[in-house]
Amino acid sequence: QVQLVESGGGLVQAGGSLRLSCAASGRTFSSYAMGWFRQAPGKVREFVAAISWTGGTTYYADSVKGRFTISRDNAKNTLYLQMNSLKPEDTAVYYCAATRERSRTLVGGTADYWGQGTQVTVSS
Repeated sequence: QVQLVESGGGLVQAGGSLRLSCAASGRTFSSYAMGWFRQAPGKVREFVAAISWTGGTTYYADSVKGRFTISRDNAKNTLYLQMNSLKPEDTAVYYCAATRERSRTLVGGTADYWGQGTQVTVSS
């Protein structure tokens, strides 16, 4: 069992930056591939980024490629999402997710565990 708690969301102006964190419970964090998803009002939840167990492989949605960076610190049981050059269309609730499968599985939207989400609002 893994419990995920996101933090770091907030209100930022377009062009600004935020860093989201996801703290994971348990001693097997390094055994899970991790990812970030988001859901805007009235839209379905969508994949944002994923990272492998070791951090050596990453995937990004085309809409965030070059602006967002996913990383992890296995010693701290923490996942990060650095978001730069934010746009109003990035406004959403951001969710952390974990899977025992390969990180590519997260690209398809499948995960074993989900966090409660943190709100990111980008003003124009």
